[in-house]
Amino acid sequence: PYPDMVARFQSVISAEIIRQLLHQTGRATPDFVLACVGGGSNAAGAFYHYLDEPSVRLIAAEAAGQGLTTGHSAATTALGKPGILHGSSTILMQTEDGQVTEPYSISAGLDYPGIGPQHAQLFATGRAEFLSITDKQALDAAFQLSRLEGIIPALETAHALACLPLIGAKKDDVVVVCLSGRGDKDLATYTKHLEEYS
Repeated sequence: PYPDMVARFQSVISAEIIRQLLHQTGRATPDFVLACVGGGSNAAGAFYHYLDEPSVRLIAAEAAGQGLTTGHSAATTALGKPGILHGSSTILMQTEDGQVTEPYSISAGLDYPGIGPQHAQLFATGRAEFLSITDKQALDAAFQLSRLEGIIPALETAHALACLPLIGAKKDDVVVVCLSGRGDKDLATYTKHLEEYS
């Protein structure tokens, strides 16, 4: 029951999205909801109240790390296959004999070899779209948000932000990006890359 409990508890996120959208736009449903996915608790909460709303495109950002073909990635849906992880049937990165492989991401929160079973189902049915975002794409998005809005996002959130130019949103679309954390915990990583973005 644990994955279901997590999604139900985290559903406060999508409940808050609905409240804020009604207040700011007069409508409860956006056109897109974007969230990062490691194990997927943040995305499970952001998607929860929209699962049965087919007009809402659910976009999950996975960590492609240094690239899908480098061996340094955590993009489970791109690189994984069905298996059992932590007692749940899901999709996970594993060897041919079923041993879990070591994931990699610049973001500690997305450095996970699987996804929650709800996300595996959303992937299998096509209800959510899973995009693989590299470390560089995430850093680009983080520095852009910092420059334009003065918000330093967590590296996890930066992966969801990096999906924005990839989803084909129109100017009038309502797009929600779940900013799941602050970037103060990631300042050492950002500082290390600061010269590239100065």
